[in-house]
Parts: sequence; structure tokens; C-alpha cells
Amino acid sequence: MQSAKRIHQEAEAMIVRIDEDTCTGCGSCAEICPEIFVLEDDVAVVLIGGKPVPRQYEEACQQAVDACPVEAIIID
Repeated sequence: MQSAKRIHQEAEAMIVRIDEDTCTGCGSCAEICPEIFVLEDDVAVVLIGGKPVPRQYEEACQQAVDACPVEAIIID
């Protein structure tokens, strides 16, 4: 059985993904948070692929989400 603390931590994890059909490859996310986002073939890619965003990058990651002009970054 998982501890209450572990369940609480998992519930708060920020996981991001890119809607590749919507992404225009503007690069704002990679400029704001290069630890999480990179451009490949003119489309943004999440470097950590489905894993939770490390806490120290959550604020920058949220700034990248807010800056995306086409809302292609999704927080799950």
C-alpha cells in the first residue's frame, strides 16, 4: 500500500505533452524552458516524455504553456 505522502506527491505531478498537430514550431517553449522542451523537425518535443516535470522546472514550464501562441502545450 502506498503511503499518503506518496499518493499526494503523485497527484500534484505536472506532466506536459505537445499537440503536434497544433504546434507551429515557434520555439517559445524551448526558449523559456530548454530543460523540458526542444524543437525537432519544426515541432516542439518534451524531453522527459510522459514523466513528471521536476519541481525546479515547473514554474518555467508553466510560463512556456502560457506563452504558447497556439496552446499546443497540454498539462495532464
